[in-house]
Amino acid sequence: MTSVAKPDIVNEEDEIDASSAPLLDHLVELRQRLIICMVAIAIGFAICFAFSVTLYEFLVVPFKDAVGQVTDEPTLYFAPLEFFFTRVKLAALGGIALAFPIVAYQIYQFVAPGLYRRERAAAAPFLLAMPVLFLLGASLVYYILMPFVMQFAVGMEQEAAAGRVKIELLTRVGDYLSLITTLIMAFGFAFQLPVFLTLLARAGLVTQDFLKRNRKYAIVGIFVVAAFLTPPDPISQLVLGGAIIALYEISVFAVGFAQRKAEGKAEAEDAVE
Repeated sequence: MTSVAKPDIVNEEDEIDASSAPLLDHLVELRQRLIICMVAIAIGFAICFAFSVTLYEFLVVPFKDAVGQVTDEPTLYFAPLEFFFTRVKLAALGGIALAFPIVAYQIYQFVAPGLYRRERAAAAPFLLAMPVLFLLGASLVYYILMPFVMQFAVGMEQEAAAGRVKIELLTRVGDYLSLITTLIMAFGFAFQLPVFLTLLARAGLVTQDFLKRNRKYAIVGIFVVAAFLTPPDPISQLVLGGAIIALYEISVFAVGFAQRKAEGKAEAEDAVE
């Protein structure tokens, strides 16, 4: 019994063939899109550098809240030009974040001609979910983890007494920025785990049963990754590890949903043939 190809599949293949172009044209298009991305990042850098002091004041709120409990005037220290280069680093990170929608759109437009129409429609939710999940991870760092970390650091101080030296927290502006940005990047990318595993499931590389069988190995690997991505304090490592484990469990349900949806489509296609 011969099978008849579905018209929509034929039309999608014709659409991809019509959008094909020589390698040189692809390179020219890639160069143009890279230029757009670089210009967007440069504009974002300029905007963020103009407001870099305000941005830093926003990021330093957890430090002021924690240190302000033990001193009337929380102070950050810096070496010559350290604060300037800190503003440059902050503006660079902010510029990339500000330009991310444009960069993501350019990447999508570059690869979209090689995708089927249903694949392009499936990619849109993932593009929307990525910045949302990143913001959730960053919010967890800013509102929950950083106050914990700074209070833990302040708690290590001690006053001078008989037989004891005075131990005082002297935080530098560059060290504080490195700490909070490292945590934000670590949690932001860790929160992409559901997107990453769901994409692997749609590609047929992982299944829900595979994730369930290897859960114990994943938990060990998660805490190893958390130890590398976070500063050497147990609080941030436990928080990141716990967050990734929760995301892993969410990913198990997301992968199962994607798997059942793909199986349903396959059964529908078999019924048409």
